[in-house]
Amino acid sequence: MIPPPRSRDPVSRRQFLRRVLTAAPVLLGVSCTRYQTHDSTRPRLAFVNRGVTELIHPDGSGRRPLTFNVANQATWQPAAFFPDGRRILLLSMEPRRDGPGRPFEDYYTQTPTHLWTFDLESGELIEVAHRDRMAVFYTPQLLLRDGRLLVQVVRGKVGQVFNMDLDGSDARPFTHEGEGLPYGFSASPDGRRIAFHLASPRGYEIWTSDPWGRDRVRVAGDPGHLYFGPQWSPDGEWLAHADCIPLEDPGHDWCDIRVGRPDGREARGITTGQAMWFAATYGNVRHHGGGSNVVAWTRDGRLLYPRRMPGSQVPWRFQPDRPDTDHFNRDFRPESALGGTWIDRIDPRTGKSEAVTGPTEGTWDFRCSESEDGRWISFCRATTGGLPSLWVQPATGGAAREIVADPDGTGVDHPRWLPHRGKPTGQRFRSASSASTPFNKLS
Repeated sequence: MIPPPRSRDPVSRRQFLRRVLTAAPVLLGVSCTRYQTHDSTRPRLAFVNRGVTELIHPDGSGRRPLTFNVANQATWQPAAFFPDGRRILLLSMEPRRDGPGRPFEDYYTQTPTHLWTFDLESGELIEVAHRDRMAVFYTPQLLLRDGRLLVQVVRGKVGQVFNMDLDGSDARPFTHEGEGLPYGFSASPDGRRIAFHLASPRGYEIWTSDPWGRDRVRVAGDPGHLYFGPQWSPDGEWLAHADCIPLEDPGHDWCDIRVGRPDGREARGITTGQAMWFAATYGNVRHHGGGSNVVAWTRDGRLLYPRRMPGSQVPWRFQPDRPDTDHFNRDFRPESALGGTWIDRIDPRTGKSEAVTGPTEGTWDFRCSESEDGRWISFCRATTGGLPSLWVQPATGGAAREIVADPDGTGVDHPRWLPHRGKPTGQRFRSASSASTPFNKLS
């Protein structure tokens, strides 16, 4: 999810920071000068390591760091993957304008950004969304089936989503000022409907619309609930999303899973007792990070999620009684941590679940998703007070394998499966943020 700025609706600073920062994608650097030939017909994962995105095959081979060098660009971030399996939509940012004496809320969106397409095989880098620029701060939200983009445009700290051509021309409003902040976008398998959550004055709601923001349907909304991260089922018949109770859980550590029809019918809870790890947090006092998890569908219509061991408590404890100035607002208390999480797979039709990785005290598994060929499940694993590494496991069972360790104590995070070239599946256009909320705050 790409950072949505605030609307003119009254929101707290913590809400604004959460919406912006948890929506930022993982960092990526790309190289066209040291580009290598690789087999794009095999499943590949992209992941973040020390602020650089790398590619790897699930057997651990073909590891390829992507480093890029363009003048005055401080960070490079993947925003979406094209269905051809070889191109990535990128967001780069110039050195940030916020910092000491420059409040995040006032200065962050004054940072100029740029959008690019990068060809992993040819090394070609092309700047896009540059025509008829309306502001210095653009952040891509979703790559649409017809090759157009949904882009968040920030003017005067107010964000608005536009549907525009890849080059930035023909920009048409998808949202309007004052209605709240939509993000967490995902496209239906046929590309005809867009699902998103809307951080509105009424709370976080789930909506669908056509790709132009028209014909809207409110799928779920309740002032006492935070509905988040809608994900389409492979057949396009269902939406699954997170359901957090913020008054009971102000840190948004836990949630349950709900499913329903895209028109709001047949909505029901799939888990109970806030069973899913929602606001994943990890690390130690030197390096820590996090970002919201979302559910992930499997090809056969089941759901993967990080399941909470009963009574679990995270080592990073949210502090609701003090101002949130850094979006994290947590104290490190590993001595009070309990339990952990494991990757679970649940059938929303029957409620039957099965452990993929299994519970282990002090082990926290998260960021799970299935490869497009259905053979592998990827996830991150961290110990209590530790930083995550990257693991894969056969989807049909077998031992999990660590394929990327944490080499220098900064953490490996945000694995995502690239489209499997030559193997079309349901949702051909995939946002890089579809598997999780990909913000990794490392300090």
